[in-house]
Amino acid sequence: MTHRLLTLTLAAVAMLAALTAQAQGLQLSASQRLSVLPNQLRQADFIVAVVNSEPITNNEVRFELRRVVQQLAQQQRPQPEINLLARQVLERLINDRAQLQFARETGIRIDDTAVDQAEENIARQNQINVTELRKRLSDEGGDLTLFRNQLRDQLTLNRLREREVEARARVTELDIDRYLLEQQQNTNPESHEINLSQILLALPDAATPEQISEVQAKAQRALERARAGEDFAALVRELSQATGTSVDGHIGLRPADRYPPLFFEATQNLNVGDVSALVRSGAGFHILKVIEKKKTGLPATTMQQSKARHILLRVNEQLSESQALAKLGEFKKRLDAGQADFAQLARDNSQDGSAANGGDLGWANQGMYVPEFEEVMNQLKPGQLSEPFVSRFGVHLVQLTERRTAQLTLREQRDAVRAMLRDKKLDEVYLNWTQEVRGRAYVELRDAPL
Repeated sequence: MTHRLLTLTLAAVAMLAALTAQAQGLQLSASQRLSVLPNQLRQADFIVAVVNSEPITNNEVRFELRRVVQQLAQQQRPQPEINLLARQVLERLINDRAQLQFARETGIRIDDTAVDQAEENIARQNQINVTELRKRLSDEGGDLTLFRNQLRDQLTLNRLREREVEARARVTELDIDRYLLEQQQNTNPESHEINLSQILLALPDAATPEQISEVQAKAQRALERARAGEDFAALVRELSQATGTSVDGHIGLRPADRYPPLFFEATQNLNVGDVSALVRSGAGFHILKVIEKKKTGLPATTMQQSKARHILLRVNEQLSESQALAKLGEFKKRLDAGQADFAQLARDNSQDGSAANGGDLGWANQGMYVPEFEEVMNQLKPGQLSEPFVSRFGVHLVQLTERRTAQLTLREQRDAVRAMLRDKKLDEVYLNWTQEVRGRAYVELRDAPL
């Protein structure tokens, strides 16, 4: 089920903006939340549109508009002109109302159990229980019945869109074959995407001839070791002075024209796994290894994988976040001093399914973990421990044990193309379907929202 159709940004979460803002250090008072909109928005309520005899009021638009403005502010994104934004919000409310009516007419019903589960998910995302969620909702002036009704509406829309849109966005094997053939027939070398790993031996500013010769000789020895088969990632960690790359020296898969011309010229005729000759730039001497090379639009043939282990403490009424951070901080001190074994600490303390395996999470592809976990893990070198940190699941202490570049099977590559084509189809199908449902509804626009 695609993220676009099953977004977690529920309209009902508008009532919980204070929870999310607080978690991000962006707590807003009630007066501040109102002040993000101009004074003219605080007017007496009136009907702004009618959808199949069901009204949409100005207050509904204002409520949703406040949520959108808060999101834009938290994401530090520019805010459109307020009247334009209000019209866009009204248009979305009209579409949602027409779709909800269609869902009810075609028999979609959401029971209380599903609403309960959605409420629990929102509480979990905010690292609280349902009781605390409802208390904060009440403190913010929210209405629990309205909140649950909005959750029910969002679940209804998700189920409707899954039923109506997913079925129209199927990708066949023929679709995949046709796409791959089109990409393979593109012979422009600059249309390739390349992932390079580099070792940089830096030159000081205004280097003397003697310094240049010394660094060049060191780079030449490193090149010989790389071409003799030594592990390139280990050489990167030992020798490279480059910044802005991963701990393995990977610059990242990107179009050829986004690399410096020197790098492209040195590697354009190399195969995956080959190592370039020395490349001299203003920064120093570079040794480049081709990690991946593919035509733009073709699926990746390799993927970086990480293997890590962790200790997870869940925050609850008996263990606060600060207490969990302090406890894992003590564990880290003992591990750094060699006074404890990570696997044993994980077995004794970790509160997830990996505890029995000493916290071992196994090999994971990029994007498998939640962003706040993956961001910390990606900064670690093999064997390195993180500082304790918080995710939506609790408080973690992570150790990266290994990192590797794995070859994807042909089936995995085709699955990647299928997912890409499906996302593209979903965008097109969803837009067309939305217009169809809107076209079947009777919509009367009245006074513009203020």
